[in-house]
Formats: sequence, structure tokens, C-alpha cells
Amino acid sequence: MPRLEQFPDNPYNAFCWIVGEPDIGEGCWIGAFTVIDGSGGLSIGKGCDISSGAQIITHSSARRTVTARAYPHVDRAPTSIGDHVFVGTNAVILMGATIGSHSVVAAGAVVTEGASFPPHSMIAGVPARRVSDVRWRDE
Repeated sequence: MPRLEQFPDNPYNAFCWIVGEPDIGEGCWIGAFTVIDGSGGLSIGKGCDISSGAQIITHSSARRTVTARAYPHVDRAPTSIGDHVFVGTNAVILMGATIGSHSVVAAGAVVTEGASFPPHSMIAGVPARRVSDVRWRDE
């Protein structure tokens, strides 16, 4: 049986796969079995929590694949996540998306390519949409 490759070392979690060179802010926590793809440009603000199984993807080979490689490129687009954002378990954020600061991406949500959400957004669903404001009693 072939030996599985180890995950590349990173300062967040031994079971997190980080691709490229994402800009990850101070005080972030990243759970196990996550994919953090910075190959298309990724900025994650300070104090974010990225739950286990979440995927942040900044590239897509879909167009290349369905054109039988007639379109030879892998598309890439920068993705931005503001400060103090919580990304729930198994959420997916696709390339070109923007998540404003102090927002929550619910577990299992799929944020589609190019989607943009303002600060203090509760984001949920497939495809993800803004369902309410995020405000705490002491704010």
C-alpha cells in the first residue's frame, strides 16, 4: 500500500492543507481537514476562526475541463475575508468572494464565485445568501 504524503508544515494545524502564500492575519485559528488555497490570492483578516473541513478556494479548472482543454488555463481570482470572521464546519468559499469583517459563514454554506457580503453578515445556504445581521447584545 502506498504511503500517504504528509501535509506541508504550517503554523495553524498539522492537518490543514495550505496552498500558495495566503496572507493570514494575526490570531487566526484554523481547524483540521481544511483546505486554504492562496494560489489565486487570498487575504484572511486577523482573529478569524476557520472550522474543521472548511475550504477556501481561489482557483477553478472547471472551464478548462469542460472545454476538453481548448481553454488551457486554470482560472484564479483573489478572495478576501475580513477581520474576526467565523467560517463554520464544511463551509466552502469559492474564488473571487469577499466576506466582510465580523461576519459568520454558517456550517455547510457554499459562497459562490465573486459573491460579496458586507460586514456583520450572517451567511448561510447553498448557494449562500445573507440571512441576517450579526450583532451581539454588548455591541
